[in-house]
Amino acid sequence: MSATSSSSSRRGAFIVFEGLDRCGKSTQVDRLVQRLDRDGHKARLQKFPDRTTAIGKMIDAYLQSKAEMDDHAIHLLFAANRWECAAAIRRDLENGITVIADRYAFSGIAFSAAKGLPFEFCLQPDTALPLPDITLYLTLPPAVASQRSAFGVERYETVAIQTAVREQFGLVANEVKKRHGDGKWVEVSAEGSIEEVEERIWGLLEGMISGGVDGRIGELWVQSDESR
Repeated sequence: MSATSSSSSRRGAFIVFEGLDRCGKSTQVDRLVQRLDRDGHKARLQKFPDRTTAIGKMIDAYLQSKAEMDDHAIHLLFAANRWECAAAIRRDLENGITVIADRYAFSGIAFSAAKGLPFEFCLQPDTALPLPDITLYLTLPPAVASQRSAFGVERYETVAIQTAVREQFGLVANEVKKRHGDGKWVEVSAEGSIEEVEERIWGLLEGMISGGVDGRIGELWVQSDESR
């Protein structure tokens, strides 16, 4: 991918997509990466969990119900999987590459808390991970998501679990806004055609991607002077 001209003081944007299962999140992530590629922007996709690593393979077996694990242990494995990728994310951002993540720490917190783990426990392992410049939370009622193809393939894909996760995502959103500012978490309706949702997303991201991001990479759950 060719680079766009930008000030040397600017870095790549760290953009995270979150949402309930089958909300169309991965489709929109892929379309955004392809769009940036066509437009000559430096960008790459980062999926979480990253199932290619040793830890990621353990998580994959768990998600496919091929292995059982204590809830605390699997939560910590998800966090460890993110830490495996943290240095590469920082390096790429500093080199002017936009990193687009399909899920991040926020999913880990919401799903584990929905299972009954203490919210504060769920937050702690991700403290000081790279802070996203913006998280786009795609909203879709669980009952609508359950009608989409492949729903139910993985462990957490039931309407009851998705409803509980949705409630926890609300608490996560409040935590992000409290610690890092309202602009770090933005809700986007996932209803409508794929193209309609894509244009909603592009309207929110175009300026950030085209101009790059000024300032250092923040740390998750560590409040900066700007957000206090």
